[in-house]
Amino acid sequence: MRVGLVLRARRHSGWLLVVLVLCALVAFARAEETLTSTDGPPIENRLTTEELAAGWIQLFDGGSLYGWRAASDAPWRVVEGAIMVDQGEPGLLHTTTQFADFELKLDFQADAETNSGIFLRTSPRPNSPTDGCYELNIARPEVSPFPTGSFVGRKMGSNNNFDGQWHQYHVRAVGGQFRVYLDGELSLEYEDPRPLGRGFIGLQLNEGRVAFRNIKLKPLGTESIFNGRDLAGWKIFPDKQSEFSVVDGALRMVGGPGQLETERQWGDFILQTEIRVDGDELNSGIFFRSMPGEYQMGYESQIHNGMVDGDRNRPSNFGTGGIFRRQPARLIMARDREWFHKTIVCEGNHMAVWVSGVQVCDWTDRRDANENPRKGLRLEKGTIILQGHDPTTDLRFREIRAVELAPRRASR
Repeated sequence: MRVGLVLRARRHSGWLLVVLVLCALVAFARAEETLTSTDGPPIENRLTTEELAAGWIQLFDGGSLYGWRAASDAPWRVVEGAIMVDQGEPGLLHTTTQFADFELKLDFQADAETNSGIFLRTSPRPNSPTDGCYELNIARPEVSPFPTGSFVGRKMGSNNNFDGQWHQYHVRAVGGQFRVYLDGELSLEYEDPRPLGRGFIGLQLNEGRVAFRNIKLKPLGTESIFNGRDLAGWKIFPDKQSEFSVVDGALRMVGGPGQLETERQWGDFILQTEIRVDGDELNSGIFFRSMPGEYQMGYESQIHNGMVDGDRNRPSNFGTGGIFRRQPARLIMARDREWFHKTIVCEGNHMAVWVSGVQVCDWTDRRDANENPRKGLRLEKGTIILQGHDPTTDLRFREIRAVELAPRRASR
C-alpha cells in the first residue's frame, strides 16, 4: 500500500512538474510577446521608467537612422545596435531636430587612428569647429591637438582616456555654459560669452572608423503649464460638451466635442506631458500654434492608439504622435489604459514627436504660409489646445511642461 502511494505520488509529481514547466514556458512567451510586440527599438535600447519620468528621449532607436540626415556622401549605417561609419566624404550625420538647452548622453567607440567628434548646436555644414557649432572631439593625442574630452579650437579637456573600447559622453548645455563628463569623470567646463542658441546634434566622420549607441537627450528649461490643482492658465471653449476637471493631480477630460486652450502662446517650443487614454482606441489630440480663440484651428499631434490588424507598425487614424492629416506615426508606442509620455518639438517649419521616448514623427511643413495651420504653414505663435473629440472621450494629462526654444544665433 505504501509503495503504491509512493509510486502514484511520484507520477503525480512528474505530471505536476510537466504542467509547471509548460506554464512557465507560456508565461515566458507571453512576457516576450509583451516586450517585443511594439516591433520598435531593441529592448536593451529602451529608456528606463525613471528616464522617461525625467524627460529623456531617444535620438537613436537602435535599429534605424530615423530622425537623422547625412550632410555628406558617406555610408552611415546601423550595425548591431550602433550607428557606424568607416569611410566616405567627411561630414556630419545630424538630427533632423534642433535643440537648445539639454543634457546629452551617448556611447562611442573608435579605432586608434580615428579622428571624429560630437557636434553640439551645430549647423549641417559648420564653417569650422569654432563657427556654427561646438565640436566635442574623439581622437587620441597623437592624432589631434584637441584629444577626446576637448572642445576643438576652444578648450582642452582634462580626461582623455582612449583605448578603443566603448566610452560614454555626458554633456550638459545651458545657454553658453557647458559641462562635459567622460565615463563619469568631469573632463571639461566651458563658457561661451556669445553662445549659439540652438542647433542639431551631429556625429562626425573625419578619419577612421567610429560607432555610436545609446544616444539620449533630455530637454532642459521646461516649466509647468498645469499646476495640478485647477485650470489656471487655461480656457474652456464655450458652448461645447467636453467637461474638464482636476482629479488626483491630473487634468481629466470627458465627453465632447470641446477644447481646453492655454492663455499663453508659443512659437518654437518643446512640450512634454504624460497621457492616459481610459478607453479603447479613443480619439483626441494636442493642437499647437493654434489660432487663439478659434475652435481647433492648429497643427494636431494625434492621440489614437489603434492599429490595423494588431500590427504596431500600422497605426490607424494617423496614430498617437502623428501629425493629423499630414504624417502618420510610424508605429504605435502607447497602450490604452496605461500612462505614456509624449514630447513635441516644434521649430520653424519642422515638427517631431516622441512617444514613450521613441521618435514616431518627423515632418516638415513645406506648404505656403497661412494664418490657419489647417490650410498652410504657420510660423506665428499660437495656443496649445487639448481636444475633446466626441462623447466617448475620456483622457487624463499630467506633468504638462513646455519651454520656448532660443533662436539660433548666426555664425560668427
